[in-house]
Amino acid sequence: MTDTKKSGFDFHKITGHQLFMPVVCLLLVLVVNVIKTPDFFSIGIENGHLSGWTITVINRASELVILAVGMTLVTAASGGQDISVGAVMAVAAAVCCQMLSGGEVSTETLATPIIIAAIAGILVAGVCGAFNGFLVANLGIQPMVATLILYTAGRGIAQLVTAGQITYIRVESYQRIGAYVGIIPTPIIFAVATVLVAWLVLNKTALGLYIESVGVNSNASRLVGLNSTTIKFLAYVICGLLAGLAGVVNSGRIYSADANNIGLNLEMDAILAVALGGNMLGGGKFSLAGSIIGAYTIQALTTTLLAFGVPSEQMPVYKAVVVIIIVVLQSPVYKRMFQNLKAKRQSAKTATQGGEQ
Repeated sequence: MTDTKKSGFDFHKITGHQLFMPVVCLLLVLVVNVIKTPDFFSIGIENGHLSGWTITVINRASELVILAVGMTLVTAASGGQDISVGAVMAVAAAVCCQMLSGGEVSTETLATPIIIAAIAGILVAGVCGAFNGFLVANLGIQPMVATLILYTAGRGIAQLVTAGQITYIRVESYQRIGAYVGIIPTPIIFAVATVLVAWLVLNKTALGLYIESVGVNSNASRLVGLNSTTIKFLAYVICGLLAGLAGVVNSGRIYSADANNIGLNLEMDAILAVALGGNMLGGGKFSLAGSIIGAYTIQALTTTLLAFGVPSEQMPVYKAVVVIIIVVLQSPVYKRMFQNLKAKRQSAKTATQGGEQ
């Protein structure tokens, strides 16, 4: 009998890794795509830009990846989710585009430099995150209830900023935010930069450890000197800032501020990305890589449904069914059942071998 440990391959260690199921789920979705579209992994150059199904998935998932980073931190620190991020995206886009247009409904010239308008939109989103953080961290309100306020009112605020109109920015330099830099889609660059900065901050400072500690046990972390209130508050501020960045990127794609549609339902996809990444929605230890894999899994699933000709209004139903299956497979109850089943089979095998001897 082969000793997998001696050969350097520990199957049980690999299958028990937190990223094992997220990677398997992503691979399954990609396999379905390949079956439906044999040239799914083909990458080429079209009109001077990278093109192909894979590039489309990575590109379209960019805003979701940015949101998933913030949602992961909020979930880990507070044991709850920020359901207002989609609406906060709309607020950031509205502020940014309104400054760029100078209050006009449509413009072909910029009233404010792009960098100033983008920073303003992101900072306003950070204020929204601070509002959520104050309610959760300082007042002790349940995260779902606290963020429900901006989830409900956020798009109304965006409508107030734009005077109920869709603000169009018909300027090439702004449209490039959602288009290309050279041959590479610009949103991918923003997503990669966000992930790299988040990884550096969480791994080169103690912030990641602090967030996990507060999420595991807020009272115990306070006893060892951590200010759990500040850490939770900071997590929501970061989530708000990242939602603002995602909103600016998304508005660059459509060169406008559409308060009704920017970020619509993305808050649910961000939460699902965290769950599909194997993270506990009750807070504590988290995996940023898992959430990123979860984000790409959701976008790949959306691409699969589109390839199968599923109407956009029916897509949430099919997506929900697949996500339920994936989440159940990753649930602690299922994992325990699977482990118990393996233990019983191993015991039966050992007993059989002992009887033969």
